[in-house]
Amino acid sequence: MLTDEIRTLIENHSAGMVATVNSDGTPSVSPKATFLILADGVLAFSNIRSPNTIKNIKERSAIEVCFIDVVIRKSARITGKAKYLEKSDADPNLIAKFEQTYGDYLDVMSGFVLIDVKKAELILSPAYDLGLTEGELRDENMNKLNNIYPDQIA
Repeated sequence: MLTDEIRTLIENHSAGMVATVNSDGTPSVSPKATFLILADGVLAFSNIRSPNTIKNIKERSAIEVCFIDVVIRKSARITGKAKYLEKSDADPNLIAKFEQTYGDYLDVMSGFVLIDVKKAELILSPAYDLGLTEGELRDENMNKLNNIYPDQIA
């Protein structure tokens, strides 16, 4: 389900914009930065400070997550069903995986969201339709970032 390109994008850009549905039917989008790929069709993120997201998931399991590589202008849109687990109810192996990657945050994680992936889609910028290559986009966008943060250039 997750292609190698989508897996790499998620692993390299583990902050995802999570969309859930509010009780009035409106969308709710919130960034989450503790994603893990647990299996080909299962993603997870931790709950650190997400009361509305968790409330929405408990009431309506529909979820979408968008991961973006702004430099090469590619994204992955993941659609699925979410389930929330309190940390006290989580499998020790799941907790160990989060500890391995996000150990500094483990004490403030109160639970975990497991996403059963129903659809995974790679989305390319229209710049590719114009004939720009990944290398050209990388160079152009790195120049933009370096101009935004000129003091960070080593």
